[in-house]
Amino acid sequence: MLPRGMNPKQMNQMMKKLGINVKEISNVKKVIIQTDTKEYVFDNAEVTMMNAQGQQTYQIAGTPRVVERKEELSQADIDLVVEQTGRSVDEAKKALEATKGDIAEAILKLSEE
Repeated sequence: MLPRGMNPKQMNQMMKKLGINVKEISNVKKVIIQTDTKEYVFDNAEVTMMNAQGQQTYQIAGTPRVVERKEELSQADIDLVVEQTGRSVDEAKKALEATKGDIAEAILKLSEE
């Protein structure tokens, strides 16, 4: 919020005097923020970059759609389960997915079947 009586142009001039530069990044197609379990996807977001004393800060305006992230299985984990159980790669993948990547539990599950 701007101080009373100050227009945006005056505010930009004052910020420049303080060494703060604000620039809008144009033609942004997509911004994605990834966490361990989710992705926040901003389509056609408005992005503003502020540079103050060498530190860059980005502001994103828009409405994100939230996407659940699927955990990636490593090839080493799959190979280990295959080696320990003698099962196929597909069976090992399914067991690892069912156990949320827990190798020991996947091996036990396939050994019991």
